[in-house]
Amino acid sequence: MSLLWLRVALGCYAVGLIYALVALTRTSELLGKIALHAAYLGMVFHFVSLMESVILSGQIALASAHHSISLLGFLIMTVFMIAYLIYKTTSPGIVVFPLVFLLTFVAATGQQPFLLTSPGLRTGWLFAHIAMIFTGYAALFLSFGASLLYLVQERSLKSKKSAGMLSRLPALEVIDEIGYRSLLLGFPFMTLGLIAGTVVAQSSYGRVNFLDPKILLSILMWAVYLVMLYTRWSSGWRGRRAAYLATGAFVAAVVAWAANYFSTIHRFARS
Repeated sequence: MSLLWLRVALGCYAVGLIYALVALTRTSELLGKIALHAAYLGMVFHFVSLMESVILSGQIALASAHHSISLLGFLIMTVFMIAYLIYKTTSPGIVVFPLVFLLTFVAATGQQPFLLTSPGLRTGWLFAHIAMIFTGYAALFLSFGASLLYLVQERSLKSKKSAGMLSRLPALEVIDEIGYRSLLLGFPFMTLGLIAGTVVAQSSYGRVNFLDPKILLSILMWAVYLVMLYTRWSSGWRGRRAAYLATGAFVAAVVAWAANYFSTIHRFARS
């Protein structure tokens, strides 16, 4: 049944995908409202799917590849909704809706679950590690989306040409603030998630192999995250430079995720 609920959520997210595609050429307040309500409904079904998986399979479900992708999509949508409640703009949905649809599609139509080969699967530390790391990922992805919108809006203003959603984007300061506050939200979760992961690795293997690709790249991603925050706090980096840094952090996050398939102790294997 969890897969059924996930596919229902996918159908709801498809409305958001249509909205994002339409918004590239023209504006539609009605479609925007429909997409927003469809996203709310999709999150309900998505949450039910995740909870049913955990109840039936335990924490091991969240450690499988397609459930992890599903969880990441849900958290990205959650962070987006938080931003919407604060700023009352659906403009980041141009980036968020297609990404969440893609992640949910992969989770709902992919192969059988992939399981982590670790004896610490059922520990509370593992649950904390997954939940907090993915919350950090979600906030980072929203910051990346806001950075893309900033660059597009800046270029549009300079050329004095705008169409579709571009004509209704919020001010550059607002877009920049969404990206910055997303970073502030995600960094503590990312840090605590890495700490929890260290505890899991220590209890499972007796040591932490910092040369393992997954661990090394995760630390690198965290370092880029830290640099982004430091440059904004101390140097006042905003706008284009901050957007480029957010893009770099997003690339680092994607590479760190891909390392799951090459790591010797933190990788996905067929169940």
